[in-house]
Amino acid sequence: MTRKVGVVAAEHIAVGLVDSNEIVGSSRIYPERGTEADYLEGMPTEEIVQHIARQIEIISEGHEIEAIGIGFPGIIREGVIEESPNLQQTKGQNLERALTELLSQRGLNGFVHVLNDADAMAAGIAATHGQLDKVIRVWTLGSGIGFGRYPQVGGAGENGHSIVTLDSKERFCGCGGVGHLEGIMGHRAMRLRFLDMEPEEVFDHARTGDERCGAFVKLWHRALAAATATSIHLDGPGKFFVSGPNARFIQTGTLQLYLQEMVKMSPLQGSTIEVVSTSDEVAIIGAAVSAAHAAQAPGNGISSPPARG
Repeated sequence: MTRKVGVVAAEHIAVGLVDSNEIVGSSRIYPERGTEADYLEGMPTEEIVQHIARQIEIISEGHEIEAIGIGFPGIIREGVIEESPNLQQTKGQNLERALTELLSQRGLNGFVHVLNDADAMAAGIAATHGQLDKVIRVWTLGSGIGFGRYPQVGGAGENGHSIVTLDSKERFCGCGGVGHLEGIMGHRAMRLRFLDMEPEEVFDHARTGDERCGAFVKLWHRALAAATATSIHLDGPGKFFVSGPNARFIQTGTLQLYLQEMVKMSPLQGSTIEVVSTSDEVAIIGAAVSAAHAAQAPGNGISSPPARG
């Protein structure tokens, strides 16, 4: 039976066999859970590629593989990692070509497609929510801020670095830019801003009436509303999902109110925001779905469309 493989490689490598928008059997994690976080951060690029290929080989055993999707952090165009702040050693790597060649040597000739990991998550949410016929946008709130869109479009896709303030003192973004969304909302940025408190404590103190923390929580929500409003003005209204470890801090009503203040043209109104729980498995499905769709593009060598999913 022809199936797809989805991979997400960020702090670790997660891989699964996908059929009909579901993972077949169990997904694999490398290294095993419980290993030190950010395991891939200091690993040479060649080793990362080798480990990804090995995990794909293991999960694919006994199956004909139609397409292989790789979700990877950074700006990725035509399979090349142009920039990856989280895995800086991979900058300039043609990951798509390297994996295609390595997998071919191991007898795996499925179409390889590399995309941003946030785009993989967006595709996974679309697939698991039965919305592959709609535009889906996803904010991922973690150490940094990810933004994914399904279907994929051209461009850098680094909406986490949207400019949401003109305050020249807002320099907490990890990329060094001024006024960025990630410089306000990112976990790393919040820790730099509040050296005396963890982000969890900031939101707890805001609920108990602390003025400094309360003002920041308003800024935090307004920043996300501003970046969302910018996306709406560029790409039209629709459904936005919010996921990631810090999505728990979202006050949906407050965020929706700020968004309504910022989007006033009637054709652009009507967007909704939903906080969702996501996982490696959702992104794995999204990477596989994206690869299957990319394989159908003219010139990619698959003439008959696969089963959707």
